[in-house]
Amino acid sequence: MSKLANVFIQGIIAFTVTNIDDMIILLLLFSQSDSNFRKRHIFIGQYLGFLSIIILSLPGFLGGLFIQREWLGLLGILPIVIGVKQLINQQTESTEFQTVNPDFPQLLHPNPTWSFFLSILHPNTYKVAAITIANSGDNISIYIPLFAGQDFVSLAIIIAVFLAMVGLGYGIAYLLTSQVTIGYILSRYGRAMIPFILMALGLFILYDRGTFKLLTQIAK
Repeated sequence: MSKLANVFIQGIIAFTVTNIDDMIILLLLFSQSDSNFRKRHIFIGQYLGFLSIIILSLPGFLGGLFIQREWLGLLGILPIVIGVKQLINQQTESTEFQTVNPDFPQLLHPNPTWSFFLSILHPNTYKVAAITIANSGDNISIYIPLFAGQDFVSLAIIIAVFLAMVGLGYGIAYLLTSQVTIGYILSRYGRAMIPFILMALGLFILYDRGTFKLLTQIAK
């Protein structure tokens, strides 16, 4: 498997395992959409929130410019610890969800471009962004070690995959809005798999960065 394909798969796995909860949040947000709280507020808010998470995770990549790649692999311990912690807890955590109440009537304008910019400025958009960030606390702990040790091309591929999957997740949630059973399955069984996938991701980071070899050499 080529390096770029490997990076592509890493991006898909990392995004999927860290955004199961966001899918449930999206389903809940869509259930509240009306003439004031529009779907475009959800779409733009999701992207603003996720871009903030990516920016907060960039120190992992910047550290890779100055620190040996093998040492950065030790950051792979973070997703392993998070996975073990979630596995030990084994209790169903209720998803905290803040109801989005419109603060003022929706402004209407016939120009689609103007309407788009108004949506960016709308308080509901930032409320969705805030919910996205608040619901993604562990994401940064996963993305920092993932970004660490990557070159510019690999980082660009991972971020492109992330942004594409934000849009894909939005589309899937939109289609599943009326499918309550599917939302239940995602919530119940999807979360049960997360600890194991996180631990596997952490082990892969340790292996891919050459950290296991480094530790073996130190042990000798």
